[in-house]
Amino acid sequence: MSDISDGIGGMVEGGAHGRAAEREVNPAGRGGSAPRANTEKGHFHESECLNCGAQLVGSHCHHCGQEAHLHRTVGAFLHDLMHGVLHLDGKIWRTLPMLVLKPGHLTREYIDGKRRSHVSPMALFLFSVFAMFAVFSMLGLSAPTDLRGELVEGDIPVVIGETEDELAAEERRLAEMEPGSAEYAVLERRVENLKAARNVLRNMNGEEAPAFEMGRTGVAKLDKGVQKWRENPSLMVYKLQSSGYKFSWLLIPLSLPFMWLMFFWKPQFSMYDHSVFVTYSIAFMSLLFLTASVLAVLGAPEWVITTLCTAVPVIHIYKQLRYGYHLSRAGALVRTSGVLVFVSLVLMLFLAILLMLGIW
Repeated sequence: MSDISDGIGGMVEGGAHGRAAEREVNPAGRGGSAPRANTEKGHFHESECLNCGAQLVGSHCHHCGQEAHLHRTVGAFLHDLMHGVLHLDGKIWRTLPMLVLKPGHLTREYIDGKRRSHVSPMALFLFSVFAMFAVFSMLGLSAPTDLRGELVEGDIPVVIGETEDELAAEERRLAEMEPGSAEYAVLERRVENLKAARNVLRNMNGEEAPAFEMGRTGVAKLDKGVQKWRENPSLMVYKLQSSGYKFSWLLIPLSLPFMWLMFFWKPQFSMYDHSVFVTYSIAFMSLLFLTASVLAVLGAPEWVITTLCTAVPVIHIYKQLRYGYHLSRAGALVRTSGVLVFVSLVLMLFLAILLMLGIW
């Protein structure tokens, strides 16, 4: 089964999973009738494959690949259910520990052809993204879509009035101070911030805000998109969340050019190597972010969450680079710094794409 099919299976695309998993075989055997199988307490006792009729040798049919020994029990059905929904089998319990503790070895082993022992990068990526968004939805961890909150009920004019009163008071203070001092500069910045806040509130209230005009780019499509944000920011944030889930795979092709730049003079490392590296890395970061978010909801100490979100990603990238690409300590450290820089660029590009998708 291909990596994409594995991932789609993990995303509960039942029909596609079934078509990818099924093999075109003759259910009645290769030229004869279907083999008979006696059952006892839910277990088959077969000497021939129950799928294609081939003589069994070993734990799997050498012709169609079906397991030699099958079960007809509720436990077996629940196992198949979990496998079909999450695509979890024995490989996941070998892959996850390596992904966490030895990411470089996992990357290198998969690239070198050790495939049956590990979950493929794309299948693990799709599973991690699915799990992250599913858990976030269950726990209510999402960006606020009601950006205006209680202000929609008519409180915006009140807040505007309070902001204007505070702004007038600060402007009077500013007029009494001597320009050029440090205190004057701080108060001047505060006045500018209050003006910007007042203009945002006026914009939300449908008033004209000369100092905060939006939708005047001169590009028709961009102006239309900005107008959508002004009229219904909650809907646009929801669309961003939805697009982020659907198009999370774009993080992989966006990252590949940057990885190539760090190894372009080393012909032994191809784009395939970089693809495996990036996909496993994103899968780990998704699961790490998921873990940190759940721990935060459960009330874990702030230092634990901070460590998980800052130190752990750096260490993980370093280990995956060093052992995945057989680098020296210095080489891995230099490239880790490069990865941290291009991660920021990739995230900005990804956000820009999501914004464009929302506008159009």
